[in-house]
Amino acid sequence: MTRTVVDTPFGPARAELHCAAESRAALLLGHGAGGGIEAPDLVAATRAATAAGVHVALVEQPYRVAGRRAPAPAKQLDACWLAVVEDLGVRWFEGLPLLFGGRSSGARVACRTSLDGSAVAVLCLAFPVHPPGKPDKTRLPELDGVEVPTLVVQGSRDPFGMPSSAHHREVVVLSGDHSLKADVNGVTKSVGEWLNRVLHTLDA
Repeated sequence: MTRTVVDTPFGPARAELHCAAESRAALLLGHGAGGGIEAPDLVAATRAATAAGVHVALVEQPYRVAGRRAPAPAKQLDACWLAVVEDLGVRWFEGLPLLFGGRSSGARVACRTSLDGSAVAVLCLAFPVHPPGKPDKTRLPELDGVEVPTLVVQGSRDPFGMPSSAHHREVVVLSGDHSLKADVNGVTKSVGEWLNRVLHTLDA
């Protein structure tokens, strides 16, 4: 495991790199709004990816690096994410297909930037379809806007809502809530199987 700092337009971001034995692709994962890269589902996804021959970068947004819990505005998050993608794509992952992902807020960032960042697939852990109790404030357009293969792993009792399957989009429902802590083994299994399918398509 290696840590590196990346300059962004809104301050330094940090990336924790977990290298796989193979070099089939690279997966960049972002954290939730108030949480960090140590979230159980992110750890589980990292384990699945490295086992599948995919390098992983767990990305800490500048507001978290600076010690703040309140997230930055969406445009700042997206700009910082794309700066990290560009930097790591040159320094660490040159020539590799890049997959974007994250949990909750990080999943939203991955969706919004997938086109501009040329992601070949998107992994969403606990995508927050709407704020709890406010189904009218939907974020589904962000998810619907993704044009590459997408996996959403969602807890069956997630108060942030449940997305449906769609073209390019697979939804796996696991026992638990928004944290996905109740079935981390399920996260690992689901992510690993999906990654192998995506990589098989890329290799074809």
